[in-house]
Amino acid sequence: MADRVIVLSNRPSYIKNIYHIELTCTEGQRTPLKGREAPEFRYYFNKIWKELDVYVK
Repeated sequence: MADRVIVLSNRPSYIKNIYHIELTCTEGQRTPLKGREAPEFRYYFNKIWKELDVYVK
């Protein structure tokens, strides 16, 4: 699990947004599974997913 996520635009790329991920898991117990159980995970997931430029052809 990353502490920071950088969202890029389509080519030519530029930085659209930088997210500093802060989950309520304690640092020693932070695993991918515990991170997904954190209440903030869903917020970050939805926010970042909406910013991605995904085109289905």
